[in-house]
Amino acid sequence: MIARSLRWRLLLAAAGAILLALALAWVFMTLLFERHLERRLEVELTRDALGLVADLAFDAQDRLALERQPVDARMDKPAGGYYWQVSSPAGVLRSRSLWDSALPVPPQVPADGWRLQRQPGPFNQSVMVLERTLLIDSDRPAVVVQLAQDTTALSTARGEFGRELAVFLLVLWCVLTVAAWLQVSVGLRPLRRIPAELEAMERSADARLPPQSLQEVQPLVDSINALADVRQKDLEQARRRASDLAHGLKTPLAALAAQSRRAREAGAADAADGMEQAISTIRLVVDGELARMRLARLRGNRGASADVGEVVERLANVIEHTEKGETLALGIDVAPGLRLPFEPEQLSEIMGALMENAARHALRQIRVTAAPTATGVRVAVEDDGPGLPVGRLRALQEDQGQSLDSSGYAGDGLGLLIVRDLVRSSQGRLHFGSSALGGLQVTIDW
Repeated sequence: MIARSLRWRLLLAAAGAILLALALAWVFMTLLFERHLERRLEVELTRDALGLVADLAFDAQDRLALERQPVDARMDKPAGGYYWQVSSPAGVLRSRSLWDSALPVPPQVPADGWRLQRQPGPFNQSVMVLERTLLIDSDRPAVVVQLAQDTTALSTARGEFGRELAVFLLVLWCVLTVAAWLQVSVGLRPLRRIPAELEAMERSADARLPPQSLQEVQPLVDSINALADVRQKDLEQARRRASDLAHGLKTPLAALAAQSRRAREAGAADAADGMEQAISTIRLVVDGELARMRLARLRGNRGASADVGEVVERLANVIEHTEKGETLALGIDVAPGLRLPFEPEQLSEIMGALMENAARHALRQIRVTAAPTATGVRVAVEDDGPGLPVGRLRALQEDQGQSLDSSGYAGDGLGLLIVRDLVRSSQGRLHFGSSALGGLQVTIDW
């Protein structure tokens, strides 16, 4: 259900994005809080360090002494968590809290400012150490002043802050997820009216979706309306073709009736031949309309794919087993693996009509070629027959909107007119010309 629901997809995407953003916020806010605690600690240590330095002095024996002990009780308690140490060549002074331990003195301690760093301390504690090299007396050597404080309190404060912040952000995530659900519901509300409006379009070919107030929805409405326009045009074209079929049947039926009367009167074989020819013409017209109907069902079938070489070979095999085909040489030159986005039946309708027309008029040879081009695929069918007059080629090439019987091509030319319509319905371009073999060449560009 979730995979098929746009609402759930948007909601899950929003909830995931919010959760990720809040998780990153938790990490950075925790780090900022820890950095804030360290700055506060640095201020306190610097203040105490300056007080300690103010009480340092050298006695008459050049020994370092502290005139007044710091008042912080943690410095008087062994392992109290707050320590000071002053190191000089003459000796080391340190707080009672260090007891028998000492703070490690780095080989390089800055003299131009206080340095704060985290390092292992006494009694297996992790401490923040503030240190600096100072010159107490110009006649005396420099000393290293160090103050250190246990970071357990910092870690505890950071952990408590992180837990409380996580609870707050979790509640905030729930609130923002509900807000995202409301936003998605409001955003998708305009789409709820479209199914009912589409039902009206199903009942009436003239119905269209009304304009939408939201500019994001309007392109969808325009596309649906454009599709409805195409459907209406197809219906009108189907009605027009049905009319063409009715007109195309009139003349063959009249001829069939005349031949039938002659057959009844004389019983001659000529009458039977005439009837057979009329019936063949009727079959051509009916087959053409049936081909259009099948194409209409196949139109828009996305994901279809037809192997051009396979379709041509199958049609060539059929032609070769006909009486006329046994006397013809069929040359096939199709690029290997060449495919078109049609159903195989749709391509067979087009290629079958062209190859059958070529076989009907060819003297000795038919040639079928297909190859990819810079813009698509080109297919050509040519023969060495008599071809068509220039006037007929021009009329076939030009789309004059005429009916099939009014074109004057009842019989052979009718099949080419049907192919022309089929190709144009499949978004192709059809070209009629003279073949190098001497007959007709029909080229299709998809």
